[in-house]
Amino acid sequence: MSESVKVSLSANAIAVLERRYLKKDLEGNPIETADDLFRRVARNIASAEMKYDPQADVAEVEEQLYRVMVNLDFLPNSPTLMNAGRELQQLSACFVLPVDDSMESIFDAVKNTALIHKSGGGTGFSFSRIRPENDRVLSTGGIASGPISFMKVFDAATDAVKQGGTRRGANMAILNVDHPDILKFISCKKNNDVFNNFNISVALTEEFMRAVEFDGTYDLINPRSGEVVETVSARRVFDAIVEMAWTNGEPGIVFLDRLNRDNPTPHIGRIESTNPCGEQPLLPYESCNLGSINLARMVTKKDGTAIIDYAKLGRTVRTAARFLDNVIDMNKYPLPQIEDMTKGNRKIGLGVMGFADMLIQLGIRYDSLEALRVADDVMRFIRDSARQMSKELAEQRGCFPNFRGSVYDRIDGSQMRNATVTTIAPTGTLSIIAGCSSGIEPIFAVSYVRTVMDNDKLIEVHPIFEEQARREGWYSKELMEKISTRSSIQDVEEIPMATRRIFVTAHDIEPEWHVRMQAAFQKYTDNAVSKTVNFKRSATKEGVRKVYMLAYSEGCKGVTIYRDGSRDQQVLSVGSGEKPETNKIKVTPRSRPTVTTGHTEKVNTGCGNLYVTVNSDEEGICEVFTQMGKAGGCASAQSEAISRLISLALRSGIEIEAIVKQLKSIRCPSISMRGGIAILSCPDAISKVLEKDGKKLSASSNGHDANSNGHDAAQIQLPLPIKNLAGECPECSSLIEYTDGCFLCRSCGYSKCG
Repeated sequence: MSESVKVSLSANAIAVLERRYLKKDLEGNPIETADDLFRRVARNIASAEMKYDPQADVAEVEEQLYRVMVNLDFLPNSPTLMNAGRELQQLSACFVLPVDDSMESIFDAVKNTALIHKSGGGTGFSFSRIRPENDRVLSTGGIASGPISFMKVFDAATDAVKQGGTRRGANMAILNVDHPDILKFISCKKNNDVFNNFNISVALTEEFMRAVEFDGTYDLINPRSGEVVETVSARRVFDAIVEMAWTNGEPGIVFLDRLNRDNPTPHIGRIESTNPCGEQPLLPYESCNLGSINLARMVTKKDGTAIIDYAKLGRTVRTAARFLDNVIDMNKYPLPQIEDMTKGNRKIGLGVMGFADMLIQLGIRYDSLEALRVADDVMRFIRDSARQMSKELAEQRGCFPNFRGSVYDRIDGSQMRNATVTTIAPTGTLSIIAGCSSGIEPIFAVSYVRTVMDNDKLIEVHPIFEEQARREGWYSKELMEKISTRSSIQDVEEIPMATRRIFVTAHDIEPEWHVRMQAAFQKYTDNAVSKTVNFKRSATKEGVRKVYMLAYSEGCKGVTIYRDGSRDQQVLSVGSGEKPETNKIKVTPRSRPTVTTGHTEKVNTGCGNLYVTVNSDEEGICEVFTQMGKAGGCASAQSEAISRLISLALRSGIEIEAIVKQLKSIRCPSISMRGGIAILSCPDAISKVLEKDGKKLSASSNGHDANSNGHDAAQIQLPLPIKNLAGECPECSSLIEYTDGCFLCRSCGYSKCG
């Protein structure tokens, strides 16, 4: 066996590994390095070879698996990295549990969910079998509470159990569109304070979609009796889905008939649900282990031109497919039913990350026909190579046990080791470790601010962008800082147009192109594709409707949308708790004047409209009032408190500049952008209004026109269109992004979905 090689990891990757993946002692200190982790995982997974060939060169297989990880060409899903070679040994990320229409089944599922979350997995459920609210309970003569009521039980149980001992579990709840409680389900997350441990999706049928297209009706059916309880307008229900998705991004939709059209083992069961992010349809009690190839490392140069290295990609696919098949045998399953179903079908899900980085290296714009062609070619090659490897493994090890009666058996009798081989999964923390873009998503930002120890701010720049800027001579620290506050570089004139054309971000791309890219990958993906369709805050409901219909017509298996700023994350941060100094001179503020004059400005913050009133008397600015667009609530109370304290400070003789300095640049989880100027929080918005008024006051007292200085006006302008960003990480305070259907922090690896 060769010597270990030096792991080339970014500071972010090391921080994520230390925080979430490496072995730790009882005091929480890491007791292994990244190299140790990759060696531990490779050794454990390679040992599966002995099951099929006692004479196998396990050391050689271990070296192959080690190098594909240490070179960051491929990484398995997080539970495998965390648990392989350790006591827990639970290696799967995705599970689906059945929920039948009985109290015993429901609470068995709750118990099993807790066991899965404890081991580090995520769970998906269909609640479609549960009888609707107010239906009869024949055994007791009572009234049923309905599926949404029982979802609350699962949500509460998830709150109580940390996933893998480090994070909360993630769930998917699916309800068929023909369930009588469908409208209640669609709006069940209207209040952002409920079902925070669930993603929700509506399972749509072909019949329903045809009824939507032709403005027809369809039947709602009681799952207990099979009786039609109501006939409703399909467009009415579809409009309700669109309304809620536009409001806060949920529910998503999955095309149920398409999931079952591609079900490789229909003789074993019908697919009812997916894993939490929707990319892995599974039978009840089935699990799947996933892994992703880093496409950013599958590019080479030929005669000075960047091209896709298909030879390397083919080798990586073969190693990765063998890796994932071995995982099935090395896995310690949380339930015997899951082990039986998983080993019966032996599904693996090989996907990709770094696709946007690959396009950048190739000089191809993400939202272009050429990019769609690359997606088509690359994913077809991966699927074909993975299937070929699965056939070879079947010759060596045998077909998956449920092969007889499967689609492969019925079509041409081809031997297959795995019922499925490809899945495009979210790669939030994996892409941080690999130092590449996430999944098949466009890059989120070209440059961003990373918060490190003692609240120091570091500017993180896309490495290809920085290398190009330095090579062409237009790099500067000031420019990198400037673009770190922007969601797009398209209007930054200091950057050459050719560079701006290639470095498009999620905010630059029209929603239709997101769908087309998802569809291009779906054509050659056995399971499904995790992809977020990004919308600007100003997007209309009709825009959401068009995307849903396009996803249907383009052959997607589901779709998730996110409109900027539509999901509030109410995360509070506390101060340092420093004790106040003593022996300070006490200042009594002057009384509030009887008569003041002033004006009110509306500022669109990430939390909504903030109305800032600034009043003056003969001595200058003396008070500030603020009001949120919606009265009441914690945000309104805090803004009122801030206003009162500012007013006291102003009447105590504190200079406006000192107040502005304290308020400026305070961040909250809901950030807005105005023509490139960040509105970081309500306090930051107040500071900008105060700063502008203070400059007007100073200019007028000096006999100057306050608006004559174009530079100052540009710094404090307010009435411009905004772009809302995902906000601030609740763990490290860095900027977070919404990608792959989840909130993700690239500084510390925080992910709301795990």
